[in-house]
Amino acid sequence: MMNLRIQQPFTATPRRQGGAVSVLMVLALAVIATMAALALDGGHMMLNKTRLQNAVDAAALSGAKTLLQVEGAANMASATRTAALNTLTQNANATGNNELATAVAGNPGAFAVVELSSSVYGPFSYPGPLDAKYVRVSVPNYSLTRFFWGVIQSFGAVNKAVAAIATAGPSPTSPCDLAPLMVCGDPTKYDPAAGMFWGFQFGDLQVLKTAAGNSSPIGPGNFQLLDFGSGGSTVREDLAGGGKVCRNVGQDVQTAPGNKVGPTSQGFNTRFGIYNGPVSASDYPPDLVTTSSTPAITYDDSTQQKMYQGQPVTSSSGNLTAGGNAIFDYNDWRASTAACVAGSGSGCESNGVFERRMLKIVVGDCSGKLSGATSVPVLGFGCYFVVQPMSNGGTESEIFGQFVKECEGDNVAGPSPSTDSGPRIIQLYKTYINGSGTPSTDS
Repeated sequence: MMNLRIQQPFTATPRRQGGAVSVLMVLALAVIATMAALALDGGHMMLNKTRLQNAVDAAALSGAKTLLQVEGAANMASATRTAALNTLTQNANATGNNELATAVAGNPGAFAVVELSSSVYGPFSYPGPLDAKYVRVSVPNYSLTRFFWGVIQSFGAVNKAVAAIATAGPSPTSPCDLAPLMVCGDPTKYDPAAGMFWGFQFGDLQVLKTAAGNSSPIGPGNFQLLDFGSGGSTVREDLAGGGKVCRNVGQDVQTAPGNKVGPTSQGFNTRFGIYNGPVSASDYPPDLVTTSSTPAITYDDSTQQKMYQGQPVTSSSGNLTAGGNAIFDYNDWRASTAACVAGSGSGCESNGVFERRMLKIVVGDCSGKLSGATSVPVLGFGCYFVVQPMSNGGTESEIFGQFVKECEGDNVAGPSPSTDSGPRIIQLYKTYINGSGTPSTDS
């Protein structure tokens, strides 16, 4: 008779179970440690990436703003770089940015790269081209403090660092700080590629407001003033710089008949540090540079020429002369302003403000001129550097200005880089890889 043995199923002993649990616990702890490392170090990276990007954005904007102010100066690139790095340092030293402040401290030039270009697409370099308008600030490698980063590095060599890059420059805008003045343009003479804007070229000296006895480019009774409000008080405030009237191309503006010499001169002359009537330096400070030529430029209505010391005024690339006489002009003012901004100028107004002598003015289509109050279509907006204070004498109350392609503006910036004439705003752009339309992933 055979003995049958029934094999018992295998059962793990408590000791064998304990070994399996230990393995699982080790694996679980490793996963938890990795997740903790990812959460702590990853969050730390994201926070510092945001802080770094904010600082780099501010540095690019500051550099582009300074570049606008020192454009054409011999130290243009160095002044722009200094301004950008100073702003970067100030942001790094803000509350909560201790780690960034430590990285930047003592040598911001080694931490960040500042470059300039004439195009938003590049190429960017330092010191960059003479016609540079755009500033790029980049931090290619900002190493961060490690917490559990060693756990992540066990899976491969990965550095804990972040990078940031920002590009800033001008963008055209429809201004709201318009002066209540208008010049008449020719819509058939608009060719930006040739430097022609409604019949005006860089440096052309124009009468921005006519005087008593002058023939009007608009029509009888009009002195190139616009109706932005009620009466002389509004004219005074607007010409002093307190206006907030917005207009767009294609809209109509209303002319304001009458000379209004008193309110006009009281508001306008604050830009030269001259205060008469109900205006003050605290509300309307002067320009950084208030120099102008003596004697003043005058206007001969019979020949329709601007005169200086008995000679017709001529303009060449922004330089004004009359016979053999030099006149303090836009180029002189630009050089003096750049020196003031850089801290190396003389005769700078201590409470002066950049570009107070630059007016934003409507360029209108005055064809079919009418007398009295009339509506005129807006062709665009011109930037005009005013060369001298306004006389309060009715027959000598002209305002003279040189046409300048670009100037500082307000209101809302457009999406495109500045390629046209008129007021502009400094803004951030998406950063592109040099010479291409491919955006950077760090911008």
